[in-house]
Amino acid sequence: MAEEITEKMSQKDLDYFKDILLKKREEVQKNLEYLKTVVLDATTKEATGDHSSYSYHMADQGTDAMEREKAFLFASRDEKYIKQIDEALDRIKNGTYGICRVTGKLIGKERLEAVPTTTISVEAKKAESKGR
Repeated sequence: MAEEITEKMSQKDLDYFKDILLKKREEVQKNLEYLKTVVLDATTKEATGDHSSYSYHMADQGTDAMEREKAFLFASRDEKYIKQIDEALDRIKNGTYGICRVTGKLIGKERLEAVPTTTISVEAKKAESKGR
């Protein structure tokens, strides 16, 4: 159960982390768009039978399928990360960003710079890890 929130991050810090999150979101969104085009392009060629850029060798087809699967997994991971970024931006809006959901204390700036979407402090994370 989280303790009562006693501190809040300054507006200057909130703006700083908002900028970081927006830049990360833009990067991830661009990567996601690219991955989606890779998956859709390969799927379209396969569905239409356009194998002009593909070899008919089974090993090559297996490699192509593996690359599509890898692109799909990366796209799925990016979609989850964008959701985490959006949730962090919501926390900035409502003033709860940077506050540990376990201890109710401010999360260290170093941790937030390393993992700007985190909702848990290093001390709480260590305690959580010990409990496993």
